[in-house]
Amino acid sequence: MRSQWTLRWLPFAVMLAVALTDLLAGPSLGFLPLLTLGPTFASVSGSVRRTAMVGVAALAICVPLAYHFDLLLTWQNNLTIATIISVTAASMLASHLRLKRERELANVRRVAEAAQRVLLRPVPRRAGDLRVALSYTSAAAEAQIGGDLYEVVTTPHGVRLLVGDVQGKGLSAVETAAWVLGAFREAAYDEAELADIGERLEVSLTRHLGGEQFVTAIVAEVRDDEISLFNCGHPAPLLIQPDGRIALAEPPEEALPLGLGSLNTGRTKPHRVAFGEGDQILFYTDGVIEARDREGTFYPLTERAGLLLDEDDPQLALDALRSDLVAHAGGPLLDDAAMLLLRRN
Repeated sequence: MRSQWTLRWLPFAVMLAVALTDLLAGPSLGFLPLLTLGPTFASVSGSVRRTAMVGVAALAICVPLAYHFDLLLTWQNNLTIATIISVTAASMLASHLRLKRERELANVRRVAEAAQRVLLRPVPRRAGDLRVALSYTSAAAEAQIGGDLYEVVTTPHGVRLLVGDVQGKGLSAVETAAWVLGAFREAAYDEAELADIGERLEVSLTRHLGGEQFVTAIVAEVRDDEISLFNCGHPAPLLIQPDGRIALAEPPEEALPLGLGSLNTGRTKPHRVAFGEGDQILFYTDGVIEARDREGTFYPLTERAGLLLDEDDPQLALDALRSDLVAHAGGPLLDDAAMLLLRRN
């Protein structure tokens, strides 16, 4: 990359500029102490050995210039040499500490990626007569894992899935996501009704969550020519028909987010939506619709969802939509963004 090339050669460019400036200014103005910028810049991206080599190069420039101006044995030049040696030693220490931190961060990334593979297992590309595609973009660049969760399982009751978003970030959000996924993977096989799965998730979270933490989620089940949705405070999915019509599958009544079940006054029922041949349904988390561009405009998912009709392969279609989302944000997303696409075929 260009930035790495620039950092690699910046110390030498700076020292060359200092040497030329000192030659042009003459002995009346001393710029040689600025040679310490060389090892300082080298410590930003170079190894300890490279930083030391740049320090030696700074001394190799300083001594001939001091000799040229007949300043070699003066106290001022001796102080300059001592300064270069001291700054080089400090830069070598800084480079050592930076490399140590980079190694630790690399280890954290490997552990986080391993945890993600265990926690968020790859979804099946086919489930019954469904083709499945997934996109997950984490806002935590160092860890590549966050509080969004998803799962697709084929059960005797039909294909069932879960998409959710844990309130908060960091390790506590990951731990909560683990509890939700574990409870769903058991309940999806055991319970005959979606509402009962929601209750199992609520009971599990009540035992483990504290304070005002909660999880928004959708539990869904695909059967025959319809899909049943049990929405717990989560953004409504988008139903995309082959003729290009796009509509939000909003529930007539919405349950409270998981973890706030004690505030429910009644039992919420799932709602059913027609889901036939060629139809697609897109589940997503709020990181998608809350992504902003430089002017602060939210990502218009409903308008851009037509991209999902441009590809025969649902994964390629979803990848194109994700690329459009990242281009809209113009940089790293501020929140995790998960999208799960089901296409009936």
